[in-house]
Amino acid sequence: MNKQARAKAAAKKKVADVKKKTKRVAVKAEKKFAKVQTVAKKEVAKVQTAAKKEVAKVQKEMDESVKKVRSFLKKNPEQAAIISAGIGAALGASLAMLLKKKKNRSKKRG
Repeated sequence: MNKQARAKAAAKKKVADVKKKTKRVAVKAEKKFAKVQTVAKKEVAKVQTAAKKEVAKVQKEMDESVKKVRSFLKKNPEQAAIISAGIGAALGASLAMLLKKKKNRSKKRG
């Protein structure tokens, strides 16, 4: 066998070795990816469960608060009306101030 033929055979062997190693690495990577994917899915499921529990807890608290407010309204209609009027007046005054500031800014620019 001449020198060129031996070099060609050695190169083919190297290429074959590289292909085998590449395939092994790819298989290992796929297995690791599958494991990571499984762990990630489990973690997502845990987070979803925790979020659902938290939403249910908040919903229950909101329902209780609504019941308390309705009870207060039935027992104290006059006081509830006064509180509502006060809140409305405060919101109205705040909105009026914001609109006035916005109007003043637009006059200064224009």
